[in-house]
Amino acid sequence: MGLQEDFDAAVDSINNKVNKTLDNDELLEIYSLFKQASVGDVNTSRPGMLDFKGKAKWDAWNGKKGLGQDEAKQNYVDYAAKMLEKHGAQ
Repeated sequence: MGLQEDFDAAVDSINNKVNKTLDNDELLEIYSLFKQASVGDVNTSRPGMLDFKGKAKWDAWNGKKGLGQDEAKQNYVDYAAKMLEKHGAQ
């Protein structure tokens, strides 16, 4: 399989197979890698002061700034495999 197919399979695994027991740091990491892989560098302004969840997600994604989309896809695939091993499948 190619990188895109591996990425798509990893996204499916995270969405449908990993138990919903990821902690906040793991969720932010998987979110930021997904956004960097699918969109690239942050292209929106930082959410407002009272949007704590939105700011955390934006900050995590912004932390991946400069990471190439293919590299982000590979990192996502690797991280998803770790999460599947750690948290198991449903």
